Amino acid sequence: MTYDRIGQLLLTPVDPEAPARVRRLHQLGIGDRAVPAFDTFADRLAEVTGAPYSMVNFIDENRQFFAGLHTPAGTHSGTDLGTVAATSRIGRFLARDHGYCPHVVARRKALVLEDVCDYPRFAGNPVVDEIGIRSYMGAPVIDRTDILLGTVCVVDTEPRQWGRAGLETIKAMAAELAELIRRREDGSVHP
Repeated sequence: MTYDRIGQLLLTPVDPEAPARVRRLHQLGIGDRAVPAFDTFADRLAEVTGAPYSMVNFIDENRQFFAGLHTPAGTHSGTDLGTVAATSRIGRFLARDHGYCPHVVARRKALVLEDVCDYPRFAGNPVVDEIGIRSYMGAPVIDRTDILLGTVCVVDTEPRQWGRAGLETIKAMAAELAELIRRREDGSVHP
């Protein structure tokens, strides 16, 4: 567990790589605006996993940004996870202390939560009550320079049995996105 200087438990892990990540995202020209290719990638991620919501998520020191987003309604204007999301204007931004992607970033490895309520540390996350998330699966996106840029993730408002196949799928999709980002940087794929 991670504690702050005063000894209080931190539910969101410390992220010492954030400054380097922000510099790299800026260098790549991603991480602060929606990218149609990332929306398309999120659509495919949802299709492959059978999840109603999927994201390409880049994280800085203070927030998360969904550069790619898929929702059941097919809109990309917000997360639209339930009624609360529709009224709270969550949009493509989410506070760094909300959700589970910051844990993936800190761990530098995939995280599968078939029912977030089974884990006290994760059940208390604001996205459970505010948005209704009950299941999460995410994997880190690590670029060719070994900088962890963010995550690809899927969520559901119902518990899901992702299993070993789901874990392998999310990891393969993260590697595929890292390759897409490399090709964009090399100029072989246009934004």
